[in-house]
Amino acid sequence: MFEFNDRLERSMERFEAFFNFDIADRPPVNISLWKNSEYIHPKKKYDTLEDKWLDFEFRIEEQVAKIDKALYIGDSYPIIWPNLGPEIYSAWCGCGYNYGENTTWSEPCIHDWEKDADKGNLNRNHPLLIKMIEYTDMLLEASNGRFIVGLTDFHPGGDHIAALRDPQELCIDMIENLENVRKKLDESYPEYFETYDFFYNKLRTAGMPITSWTPLLSEKKFYIPSNDFSCMVSKETFDDLFMPGIIEECRFLDRSIYHLDGPGALRHLDSLLDIHELNAVQWVCGAGNEGFERWLPVYKKIQKAGKAAQLILDIKDLDLLFENLEPRGIWLSWITGIDSIDTAEKVMKRVEKWK
Repeated sequence: MFEFNDRLERSMERFEAFFNFDIADRPPVNISLWKNSEYIHPKKKYDTLEDKWLDFEFRIEEQVAKIDKALYIGDSYPIIWPNLGPEIYSAWCGCGYNYGENTTWSEPCIHDWEKDADKGNLNRNHPLLIKMIEYTDMLLEASNGRFIVGLTDFHPGGDHIAALRDPQELCIDMIENLENVRKKLDESYPEYFETYDFFYNKLRTAGMPITSWTPLLSEKKFYIPSNDFSCMVSKETFDDLFMPGIIEECRFLDRSIYHLDGPGALRHLDSLLDIHELNAVQWVCGAGNEGFERWLPVYKKIQKAGKAAQLILDIKDLDLLFENLEPRGIWLSWITGIDSIDTAEKVMKRVEKWK
């Protein structure tokens, strides 16, 4: 039983309506504030950055202290997901792994298709996979009803192949080695689905709804398909090479929101909107491209196709939102400019009146 169980059931109804391009009593809204002052990270010295990343006990203490200092309003909830970087799945499949202060990155393991084509497969006994299981189990034990435990950032599909091969080399492969890429891509999905199921079952057995780095909640198989590499390829190549896997991923999942990252990826939006099983789109405009009004045509196209949309906007853009989009299939995941409980309550009342 979660401490916030009294409102979680209603929020789950709102998220389920969102996925179905519908609306419950109102669109889901995520608002979080610091209770008093902003959280200050405690300091701890390590011999290596790897030691820092793998000190799960301290990281969990830090994360729990952080959520205890926050207020969760509307459909926002304390969530901790076991983060070991965006290419951790590729590490489990043979990539070298490097640790930075705030992020991690992989090293490719397929340097030559003729010599290395059999590499890049899931190692079920990989030390970092064992660590991820340990991290997840520790979070589940620490939760005790105070927070929701999410899935890690898997990054399968095209981004996984880019990690195995190296993005620059993969660009050349689009011309010279397309069938090798296609074969490895096709081979990668069954292993990913097996991995997803393992962690999904672990969380559901523990009574957790399913969530991840995108704080949507579902009691069903939910995840965030993506392909950041897609900004490097034409629509024709994307449709031919990557779309079959994305469709397969959406069919494997019960609930999905596609992470469409940057203006270079917008050329693929029409193809994605044609995926029957895809529920929603998370449009990320990228640094330097901000401005809700600028991207209204994108959101209108998504709604016209009958897909839900995640919105990040400033409080001053609420009138623009209410005037241009319909409330069904909208999730307000972050509203900047909310600096007090009073302001948050006023925003919630405005959203409730949006018809």
